[in-house]
Amino acid sequence: MKLRTIAEASDLLRKGKVSPVELTRECLETVARLNPTLNAFITVTAEPALQQAQRVEKEILSGRWRGPLHGIPIGLKDIIDTAGVRTTAASKVFRDRVPREDAEVVKKLKSAGAVLIGKHNLHEFAYGGSSLISAFGPVRNPVNPEFIAGGSSGGSAAAVATGMCYAAIGTDTAGSIRQPAALCGVVGLKPTYGLVSTHGIIPLSTSLDHAGPITRTVEDAAILLDAITGSSARYHKALLTGIRSLRCAIPRKFFFEKCDPEVLAAVEEAIGKLIRRGLEVRELELAIDEDRTVFNFESYAYHRERIASSPECYHPETLRRLRTCEGTAEAAYQNALRRLQNMRRDVVGMLEGMDLLITPTTPAPAPRIDDLLSDVSRLRPAELLLLRNTRPMNLWGLPAISVPCGVSSQGLPIGLQIAGKPGRENLVLAAAHAFMRSEP
Repeated sequence: MKLRTIAEASDLLRKGKVSPVELTRECLETVARLNPTLNAFITVTAEPALQQAQRVEKEILSGRWRGPLHGIPIGLKDIIDTAGVRTTAASKVFRDRVPREDAEVVKKLKSAGAVLIGKHNLHEFAYGGSSLISAFGPVRNPVNPEFIAGGSSGGSAAAVATGMCYAAIGTDTAGSIRQPAALCGVVGLKPTYGLVSTHGIIPLSTSLDHAGPITRTVEDAAILLDAITGSSARYHKALLTGIRSLRCAIPRKFFFEKCDPEVLAAVEEAIGKLIRRGLEVRELELAIDEDRTVFNFESYAYHRERIASSPECYHPETLRRLRTCEGTAEAAYQNALRRLQNMRRDVVGMLEGMDLLITPTTPAPAPRIDDLLSDVSRLRPAELLLLRNTRPMNLWGLPAISVPCGVSSQGLPIGLQIAGKPGRENLVLAAAHAFMRSEP
């Protein structure tokens, strides 16, 4: 069955051909059917969602149309605060934590009339790229449950891919929106650093954290980005931007190295499609900073007191990872923070003469869950490999999107990453939209 997009459902809602209550019930029925297998949701807010759907239905019928998200069922990564609804970060540490105030992105979604149907499972405290470490059990891939869904926004990507919700808001510190989107065959957008407020989102590393949409189409990602930035259709209109003669850099060194052959083949074919759409392509070598001082200092700082008082509440693997970050000196952090800020200032010069960057989103498709959990020492290296190509965009603060560009011989999705200069979401979205509409 073909799942509706936000754009399609919104048109039906506005014309009165379907109701928000119907859409919400459809999503909740899908959650009831699939969540026992995929474990994409931690908390399902069925009753409040149906009540909210009834309220927005009355608004739509009375002509008080708020825009394309009005009446659309949306899910949230369970690291984003929701007033009166627990926000756990997939950890026993916060198992019973109920915020008093909505995160800024939630306020924006409610203002747009979206119906919030629940909170998605994730890698505990977002500290991982597999969503296998969670107090509520692992998330499974919607294409084949024997494989990982990616992370840390694994539940969000799995829920969107299967129609449990029309879209989700995830977070991305090293690729946690784009990587699971790639592994689950959906669209994931990390905006420019600071464009979307992270106020009210449990931090992993404040200097690297981003929030953004996971959707089934680029058009839907633009609609959601408009809502959470208050942009009044700015990004939706950007899809009409022509991409002919846009200049695109292909950084083969680092990003294309040690990639699965099937990933490389799919990405090369995708690049060919974009060239046929008029994109100008040339190769570019970029220096990649792999220092983790900023991440280490900030991630440990948030957890320091809780680790001291109740270490047993953390999953042993999360605790191990956090403790490896202990001892980073304040002076080293301040120096690394200055380097990061300089890097972001200099990135425009690095991309001089270029409009876009194109890489594989992940170097390989999703690995099997059993292969990673049978020997936990394999888990972190596998996650770091899957996040290798996405992490630099967080360091540089660039807008970047992952779109599906093929499948492996096992039927697992492959993602194409398109990035742009700071603040140029319009070109990133336009190129991604043009690619997804291109002929084979």
